[in-house]
Amino acid sequence: MATWEDVDRIALALPEAVASPSHTGTRSWRVQDKAFAWERRLRQADVAELGDAVPEGPVLALRVPDVGARAALIADSPDVFFATAHFAGYPAVLVWLDAIGVHELAQVVDDAWACRAPHRMITEHRAG
Repeated sequence: MATWEDVDRIALALPEAVASPSHTGTRSWRVQDKAFAWERRLRQADVAELGDAVPEGPVLALRVPDVGARAALIADSPDVFFATAHFAGYPAVLVWLDAIGVHELAQVVDDAWACRAPHRMITEHRAG
């Protein structure tokens, strides 16, 4: 089970990553002013859509390369990753923090960061 402290520690360890509030005042992590991870409070429409599958606990949104990558994450671990109609066509996935381990969280946060960081920075980070 991961926590917001884990997200913060993992995200801020990435090159040029900063924590800054989102436009709604929730947690957000950015690289070069581009959000790669953010707290996503479920809206009433999300809860209605998810029904019995609505996660109880904190939800993190992560940038993904494309909707195909999101579909693959959800297919592989539907108890951890999910999406709502709000994200139709948008390259992001929702993560139930209470259901993901810290090691897996580190991998997906790194991948989200790589979706927004400049190519040069990604190459240097992954080489080191």
